[in-house]
Amino acid sequence: MYQNYNYINHKSIKIFLLSITLLSLTSCTNIPNTSQLKTNNESLKVAIPENKITPKTQPPTKVENLNFTVTPKFAGKTVYKIEPTNKEKVIALTIDDGPWPKTTTEMLDILKQNDVKATFFWVGSALQENPEIAKEVVAEGHAIGNHTWHHWYKKMDAATAKNEIEKTNQLIYKTTGVKTSFFRPPGGYLNNGLAAYAKSQQNSVIMWSVTSADTDRRAKYQVFVKNVLRDAKPGAIVLMHDGGGNRERTVKALPEIISGLKKQGYQFVTIPELLAMEK
Repeated sequence: MYQNYNYINHKSIKIFLLSITLLSLTSCTNIPNTSQLKTNNESLKVAIPENKITPKTQPPTKVENLNFTVTPKFAGKTVYKIEPTNKEKVIALTIDDGPWPKTTTEMLDILKQNDVKATFFWVGSALQENPEIAKEVVAEGHAIGNHTWHHWYKKMDAATAKNEIEKTNQLIYKTTGVKTSFFRPPGGYLNNGLAAYAKSQQNSVIMWSVTSADTDRRAKYQVFVKNVLRDAKPGAIVLMHDGGGNRERTVKALPEIISGLKKQGYQFVTIPELLAMEK
């Protein structure tokens, strides 16, 4: 009788211990269900309204399309300056050969600090290399003109002249959304086919009446300042450069040119604004 009881007691203990072991193993392997976590995450995503865009996925703001058009009086004409109504002391700064690394952005900063808007005449090949700088120029509110693709001076047939201008126009529009009817021939050459084509498209060929002479490699920047301040007249168009070479001297001259013209009582306008002021 005692032996049977002892046997039963040992058997019960073994069953009890076995149950504890199995329970422990089940507890240790109770790892979160990864598929369930994915489902929970998915439900969180669905909870976000579909029309809500997070800052990281928000598309960039598009630059509004701009048309720099010429007034009928100057369509197909060559312009050196204008005679403003009531002889207002207005003057237009024009900047050629960019957009250019470093120099253009430095000039943009100076113009912004002085609340001055200028007109930039772009070379297509330079624009192709520096599209982000071009977008910055437009975003800052400056006017844009065409300065050909290669900046060639040579005489061209009609097809080549057309390509030089239209290829640049297309890239200006593709890059910035700008359409322009203002053209400046490289070097001011009017008889190599470029100006003739521009006029045939009713563009205004924009020359200048005041030059900073900033392409003179021997001159100090103070000479550029002197040239502009000496020759400034109401309705004048000033020639400067931000590209086509080292223009650090132009960058140094620009603040003094602006401050000097302001002291003379001048207000700064873009080429489209200037032409609209012709009496």
